[in-house]
Order: sequence, then structure tokens, then C-alpha cells
Amino acid sequence: MKSIDLNCDMGELPEALADGSQEALMNYVSSVNIACGGHAGDAQIMRATIQQAMRHGISAGAHPGYEDRANFGRIELSLPPEEIAMSVHRQILALDAVAGQCGTKLVHVKPHGALYNQAVRNREIARAIADGVRRWRTDVTLVGLAGSPMLEEFRAAGFAVAAEAFADRSYEPDGSLRSRKFKDALLRNPEDAANQALRIVAEGNVAAAGGKVVSLAVQTICIHGDTPGAVNIAAAIHRCLKEAGIKIEALNKSAA
Repeated sequence: MKSIDLNCDMGELPEALADGSQEALMNYVSSVNIACGGHAGDAQIMRATIQQAMRHGISAGAHPGYEDRANFGRIELSLPPEEIAMSVHRQILALDAVAGQCGTKLVHVKPHGALYNQAVRNREIARAIADGVRRWRTDVTLVGLAGSPMLEEFRAAGFAVAAEAFADRSYEPDGSLRSRKFKDALLRNPEDAANQALRIVAEGNVAAAGGKVVSLAVQTICIHGDTPGAVNIAAAIHRCLKEAGIKIEALNKSAA
């Protein structure tokens, strides 16, 4: 039986915590990436998100990004590698302290936003991220874009990795994610996202701009928690994969 991890970025929107939509998402995913106070989140939101994940039996990981809350960490910055490493380390420590107080351990790290996208094509930034994580622990999985050099750098730094694809994002012909400046960057229709997720798992590829087919070998698929209608999207993906006989299991079990 094929299996896949469904991960979701969480702890980013106070309103999603308050209205229950964040916890509703946890019914459909197997791991969560929790904002560490850099691009979003604070100690209270971190604690609530970790406690929700524990109640649902979901694996928790860190989601560090550029410490640029005004732009939600989605604007590219030009920072020295050491500054990136220090920032990643600082953010993970903040979340790890809360996780320890809650009686659980973080099992993976996935960069956020512009930091993630820059690391896809910039090996120096990818190495800086790995350096920041290594100052904390090495027995965790680093998540990165399938087919990108960032995974090679993470492996070279001694980490287990999980290649990631996105159910709710459009792709470019080179396998990178379509920029959010384009209106079609997000797949907002739940069935479209579900069909893309199923294709990624069942066929190992995704349709990109211009009709090109991009091959993908992945261990985890992301659903963005801040995408409008995220709960409906997650529910559709979960249902579609289950109906296809695909097992959904936590990242720390399915990563390689």
C-alpha cells in the first residue's frame, strides 16, 4: 500500500485558532509545521497548536522563516549565512522550549515562505538552514522541495530528508512553485487540489505551466493552513487519497 504524509503549516493565524478552523484541519493531516515566532506566532499560539497536535496524535515540527512579520516571511531578504543560521536556531529553540513544557518532541523542520523558496535554488542558504538546525539537533527530518538542490544540501549536512510537493500550489516547468504574484499560484478549488495530490502520489508527477509534466518523488504533501477554504481543501484531499487506498501516516514514519 502506498503511503504519504500530509503536512500543514499552522500556528500562523490567531483567528484560525480562535474560530476552531486550525484544529478542524488536524482531522485531515498527519503532521504540522508550527510557526516559531519569526514570521508569525508567539508562545501562546505555539503552546495551543502543540497541544492540539498532541490531542490528535499528529507529529509536530518547526516552521522557521525570515523574522519579518510585516510581510509574513514571504519577501526575499539578503542575509549573511551566519545570520540565517542564528535566526533558524533561535526560532527552533523557542518552539522546542514550549514543546518540552507540553511533554512532546519536535521531529522535523520545514523552512517557511521566502526562506524556503530561496533555499530551493541557493545552496548557501540551504546550508545555512541546515547549520541552524544542527546547532539544535541532528536527529530530525528536514523537509524541502522535491527534486531541488536544497535536499542535497540537507543530506550532505547529515540529516534525514523528506521531499515535499504541494497540493494547493501551481508549478513551473522546472519544478519550482509558481510565484504568489500570479493569480493562479494557488489552487483554491478543493477538488483541483485533491486531484493534484492524488496524481502526485499515484503517478509521481504534476502538471505544470505550459502543459509540461514534472516528475516528483515525494514523502510528504503540504496543505497551506492560511489558504482560503483550507479545511475544505484538506478534507477533499484526505477523502480522495483514502478512497484511492493510499495510507496517510506521520512524517517521521514515512520520511526517508
